[in-house]
Amino acid sequence: MFQKKDVIYSETIGVCIVEDIVKLADSRKDTYSYYLLRSAFDQTKKAYIPVENHTVKLRTLISAEEAQALKNSEEFDRCSQTIKDEAQYVLQNQAGK
Repeated sequence: MFQKKDVIYSETIGVCIVEDIVKLADSRKDTYSYYLLRSAFDQTKKAYIPVENHTVKLRTLISAEEAQALKNSEEFDRCSQTIKDEAQYVLQNQAGK
């Protein structure tokens, strides 16, 4: 389970921040926990993803070593923009540590 303020990768919006974990109710008044994800690159993009049984792939970010290896590889140009953004984000934020 991810926590508030975790920076993760979502297959739908790319690098994002877990802004909150909220409870939402359905029409039967059953409540479920959802991650409120906000894009790290575009603050207008957000998504509500169920904490349990979600179909969207969520994962921790790749390591700095993986990001550097990906960026230096021949396949980098063929990667999706969200994967390129992830590698760039990791490398930029790793440099500040």
